[in-house]
Amino acid sequence: MEGITVRDIVEATGGKLLCGSPELSLDHISIDSRTMKGSALFVPLIGEKVDAHRFIGQAVENGAAAVLTSEHDNADSACPYIRVADTKKALQDIGRYYRKRLSLPLIGVTGSVGKTTTREMIAAALSAGYQVYKTPGNHNSQVGVPITLSEITKDDGIGVIELGMSEPGELTVIAQIARIDMAVVTNIGVTHIEQLGSRENIYREKLTIQDGLKPGGTLLLNGDDDMLMNTRARDGFRTLYYGTGENCDYRAEDICLKNGFPHFTAVHGAERVQVELGIMGMHNVLNAMAALACACEYGVPMEHAAAALGRFNGFKNRQQIDTVNGITIIDDTYNASPVSMKAGIDVLLSIENKGRKIAVLADMKELGDNAPQFHYEVGEYISGKKVDAVALLGSLAEYIGDGITQNNSVIKVFRFMEKEELKGYLDSELKSGDAVLFKGSNSMNLGEISSFYLKKKSE
Repeated sequence: MEGITVRDIVEATGGKLLCGSPELSLDHISIDSRTMKGSALFVPLIGEKVDAHRFIGQAVENGAAAVLTSEHDNADSACPYIRVADTKKALQDIGRYYRKRLSLPLIGVTGSVGKTTTREMIAAALSAGYQVYKTPGNHNSQVGVPITLSEITKDDGIGVIELGMSEPGELTVIAQIARIDMAVVTNIGVTHIEQLGSRENIYREKLTIQDGLKPGGTLLLNGDDDMLMNTRARDGFRTLYYGTGENCDYRAEDICLKNGFPHFTAVHGAERVQVELGIMGMHNVLNAMAALACACEYGVPMEHAAAALGRFNGFKNRQQIDTVNGITIIDDTYNASPVSMKAGIDVLLSIENKGRKIAVLADMKELGDNAPQFHYEVGEYISGKKVDAVALLGSLAEYIGDGITQNNSVIKVFRFMEKEELKGYLDSELKSGDAVLFKGSNSMNLGEISSFYLKKKSE
């Protein structure tokens, strides 16, 4: 935060200063009592299991400059205590207050699959013309977005903010905090269908990103998505499409893979630019087109944006590809959905290696009552591909195995319920020349196994 005092926090939250100086400057927000930096405001959140008010003392000891509280009516401390009715709502109010002080344009990214990769690629494309602020990590929630906004500085020329959603109404709250100038919707899939019930409900919820879109703002949609291609923005907003079809304002043509890396021609009006991506997978063509559309709409020449995109090579646990002891490892363990798991298989198949192609797959979470069917369909997809072996981790992943074995008797399938058993299999099985994909929901901790093999490179 820049130029924010305790007095401003009191004004933003409608709170009451119980003690301490109202003129004290604050520059960060923390919700973790163990980690304070600079002159930080500690916000104790009340969770289902833990009430962080119990850690206020620890936060102060660790350097908190001020604290919010909903459980104190008086206090006697040099550290300012600010009484609010609800600390989570107060945090969101601070986010709204700080956003009003910012003049830079913000691009908000949502969707069922590919939000984070698209966010990173948009930031990369925009970097050809701006100093770009982007959401750190996965801070895309009702708690994460206000903190994300608070870290934007006067030196930033544009921001790319990821907006997540896991329950009805959540995206409206987040979008209204962020007050974005452009809204990007990557696709409508089945992630979070457990909470939302149907793809149609997910579609309706994703489009509530417009609840926080500024007047005259732009809704940028994936024109290849069956539920978005005919969608129009609400009155007062522009609608643009990106994709591969003639309906798209920004589209990719002449698409091909060269050793797994997409090459294509980006087209907008009469402009045509050659693009060579540094990350694998055909699905990243759409992510790249979203990035190029955002960059062009904010005045970055497409040729410059394309060159910046070509230098982007991914990030931790998102299709990170390396070769260790002759084994090509694809670490795509950050998260998983049916669409992204199939895309991961395609990336594995695009690798030019001398040995076998092995997929290590774990459960996909939050898919609701139809989760077994979604896993089975992934197995069916794999059964038609030239994969040599599949190692599965978890009870839901069993259905991937069923989808393979019931449709293909050649692909070897190995099933495990414990990570150590899986690792034992890999230790004995992987050989120089093999290519192996690691893919599963983050909560399955498959990244621990892929990281084990990747670390061998530095040993």
